[in-house]
Amino acid sequence: MHSKKRAKIINDPIYGFIEIESGIINSLINHPYFQRLRRISQLGLSYLVYPGAQHTRFQHALGCLHLVSKATQQLLKKGHKINQEEQEAVKIAILLHDIGHGPFSHALERTLVANISHEELSLIYMHKLNEEFNGKLSLAIKIFKNKYKKQFLHQLVSSQLDMDRLDYLKRDSFFTGVTEGNVGVERIISMLDVQNDNLVIEEKGIYSIEKFIIARRLMYWQVYLHKTVISAENMLIQLLMRAKYLVRNSKNIYISSNLKKFLFNDIKLNDFKEDNKLLNNFSQLDDSEIYSGLKYWSQNEDFVLSKLSNDILNRNILKIKVQKNIFNKKHIKLCIKKMINKEKISKEEAEYFIFSDKVSNSLYSIGNSNINILFKNGEIKDLSKSSDQFNLVALSKTINKYFLCSPKEYIVN
Repeated sequence: MHSKKRAKIINDPIYGFIEIESGIINSLINHPYFQRLRRISQLGLSYLVYPGAQHTRFQHALGCLHLVSKATQQLLKKGHKINQEEQEAVKIAILLHDIGHGPFSHALERTLVANISHEELSLIYMHKLNEEFNGKLSLAIKIFKNKYKKQFLHQLVSSQLDMDRLDYLKRDSFFTGVTEGNVGVERIISMLDVQNDNLVIEEKGIYSIEKFIIARRLMYWQVYLHKTVISAENMLIQLLMRAKYLVRNSKNIYISSNLKKFLFNDIKLNDFKEDNKLLNNFSQLDDSEIYSGLKYWSQNEDFVLSKLSNDILNRNILKIKVQKNIFNKKHIKLCIKKMINKEKISKEEAEYFIFSDKVSNSLYSIGNSNINILFKNGEIKDLSKSSDQFNLVALSKTINKYFLCSPKEYIVN
């Protein structure tokens, strides 16, 4: 009789020891596509505000794998049927849910590729890996796309209370030191149940869920949408737009062949499906690729390219103002004019440094994979109707904040 290969153990700062089963899960983790996630920061440029935020997508994916494993065990204990194949498939789905992220995670999501979300790219990676592993990912892909009969498995991977959110809140809170984000992951998982093929939370877990919603809100405004982070990430976007412009106008800048491919061409979703090599090219892109660009570009004779590169490398972040209303266009024009006169540059060049946009955030979407509470009498109610703590209808409103970035010396009051 063959002895079963032992699971590998990884020491995680959040959960302690995480078991990695031998077989397909271990093979996927060791695949170059997945190992690349070690070189992609989970929180983009947030480390410029929170120096501890140096953790990676790789750590997050392993954390999600661990939580899905715990959640399926919990549901099995409560008498729900999840066979071995389904257990493995939901683990694969969550393990690979972020594999499509480009350098600096969300910061450059639509800059290197034209209007392709990381979820769409993750799916392309899954299909490619499915070919390599002879169809062993087929069920995981179905679950990921919510095309499988057991809907609750998809909800563990992607919903308003999925294992992805539980891990990133707990992990990002730990590494940034923003304690408000620390959610009771174990308690929430122990309260999970399934009714009518949907995930529900037992009534006694309602306070943990309320804390989870509040924690998410605080993390969004304190970390993910922190105004200095918004400014820094927009500088990085502006910088790559400038590099793209220079490359397309045959200007001489140092650039790796992989990065050049993405800056020179408008790459769309279909291109990945038609060109087999493109995914490998994309897999070569990571944070260090962009950093090495910044170091070379900081010496470039192009004013915009060198100044933005130096400013990001030396944390000379553009001044940012945030308000509830759209910024006055005349006001922005005056700031731009001031910079043109002082720096002797064109309007187009000044607009790389002075720009306005908005950020949006809503915490709870009523009607979109709701968080449902299971009461002792068997009744199921949406969280927004079950919570006596706060008005979830108010929390479900989308909040827009408008921002204006500019070098501080050109801000006109």
